[in-house]
Amino acid sequence: MLTAQSSKRNRGRIPEFARERRVRILMIDDHPSQIEGYKAILSYNDSSLEIEATSCFCFEDAYRILKRDVQFFDMIFLDENMPPLPDRGIFTGADLAKMIRKSMPAAKVVILTSHCEAFKLYHIAKTIEPAGLLVKSDFNGDELLVAFETVRNNGTYYSETVNRSIKELLSKEMYLDSFNRQIIALLAKGIRTKNMPAYLHLSLSAIEKRKAQVKDYFCLEKATDEDIVREARNRGFI
Repeated sequence: MLTAQSSKRNRGRIPEFARERRVRILMIDDHPSQIEGYKAILSYNDSSLEIEATSCFCFEDAYRILKRDVQFFDMIFLDENMPPLPDRGIFTGADLAKMIRKSMPAAKVVILTSHCEAFKLYHIAKTIEPAGLLVKSDFNGDELLVAFETVRNNGTYYSETVNRSIKELLSKEMYLDSFNRQIIALLAKGIRTKNMPAYLHLSLSAIEKRKAQVKDYFCLEKATDEDIVREARNRGFI
């Protein structure tokens, strides 16, 4: 559990006219102690803001709150790793984040995850584009406050592991361009390679070449389509 640390370092003051004195945050995490830790830390914010936090300990409760038209939150702190809610099509925090984008587009989403796999982090950043993305093992109380102030001021804050992972994967862009990601997604849906040209507008030979690149990246030699999908899931890519 995180503990609040001294937060009186000067991180830049916000003009008084620019913000309300209260920040409404929906905190979604299946560990109550984690939420209490976030609340305690944020209460030390340098701008003397009142933190009005609503706690949710499962996706179902969060889903119900987000479906209420009267509810509004400035920020949503969302744990990526929670038991799924299959009936609502919510299997990860990223799935819930997509719903938040539609029902509450003005809210700033901060995703917190225990995953540190490069593919998983890249996928979240690429598909969700959260205002904040932090690996839980990366940050302490002071850094959470920095992330909070950055996001509140319309900035984007990614923790050290996230930045490093994305940088490493972007250096291998040929393996991660949109076509290669689509090929993996189609394989996961059971689409056979010979039928993919109808979906991707690429020749069959180009698709085969790209599949070879994906296998190479996953360190798979004589791999079946099922092997590719399994490895992509293991790495958090799908």
